[in-house]
Amino acid sequence: MAKSNNDWKDRLNVVYSTNPDFKFETEDEDDVETIAQEKQQLRIQLDKRNRKGKAVTLITGFIGSEDDLQALGKMLKVKCGVGGSAKDGEIIIQGDFRNKILELLQKEGYAKSRII
Repeated sequence: MAKSNNDWKDRLNVVYSTNPDFKFETEDEDDVETIAQEKQQLRIQLDKRNRKGKAVTLITGFIGSEDDLQALGKMLKVKCGVGGSAKDGEIIIQGDFRNKILELLQKEGYAKSRII
């Protein structure tokens, strides 16, 4: 089902317009092109800040679409057998899996990945 341009929920902050040619502009997300795996410079680090002392492996530096980030995050979570999340250009994997994640990323073709 295609989303119509006249959806009232998208126009909640517009009160009234007297312009007969007025067209409400919605904020379209810019589609970010995912760069090639061998050009990605991913940084892998251990993070304990604001996590109640629990360690998580943090993967940053991903440049690409949110769907590709989600797919990479899911693959890493499945291979490590733990939980985590992928959003805002970061992948969080529960636990200290820095070496295993580096090996997995290099097998997938992310040659410039490194542990910080």
